[in-house]
Amino acid sequence: MKSSRRSTIVAAMALVGMLGLMAPAAHAADAAKLAADGRAALQNLYAVQPEARRYARHARAILVFPAIIKGAFVFGGETGDGVLLSPRGRAEGYYNVSGASWGLQAGGKQFSYALFLMNDRAIAYLHNVAGWSIGAGGNIVVVDQAGEAAANTTTLTQDVYAFPFASKGLMAGVDIHGTKITQINPS
Repeated sequence: MKSSRRSTIVAAMALVGMLGLMAPAAHAADAAKLAADGRAALQNLYAVQPEARRYARHARAILVFPAIIKGAFVFGGETGDGVLLSPRGRAEGYYNVSGASWGLQAGGKQFSYALFLMNDRAIAYLHNVAGWSIGAGGNIVVVDQAGEAAANTTTLTQDVYAFPFASKGLMAGVDIHGTKITQINPS
């Protein structure tokens, strides 16, 4: 039993070290690069999931995380920086997403994430709360690649629509996790 507990602790420490080495890749060098990476990631989303454009036409802003790094072995973590884009593509702010998890899980991956903020209430919540927990402060709907439902002003009734995309790597398991989005000030 002691050996099993010791193995788990060693694996968790290795994961923390691995995330520490990978984390700089997830952080943009400066605001201009992060904005450019966010716009490029959004164009990639539109190329692989054309229905995302329908959401963009009605969004008040889009929060794009071009590269989120996630790794886990029982204990896990994820982090990445993103940019809040106006409907015209202008950078309005910069954010970090970070999360921790625990459960039967193992692996590592990198992925992108776009949050379509559909109304002023969602934008106000993002700006006024110190650390927005995904799933709190408004209704959020995750749209997967099979999400082919027609999107228009009468069907877009939620505060936020989330599109995960461009996943690379392998992550398996079941976990309990929490994710927070906080405003940052890149150089």
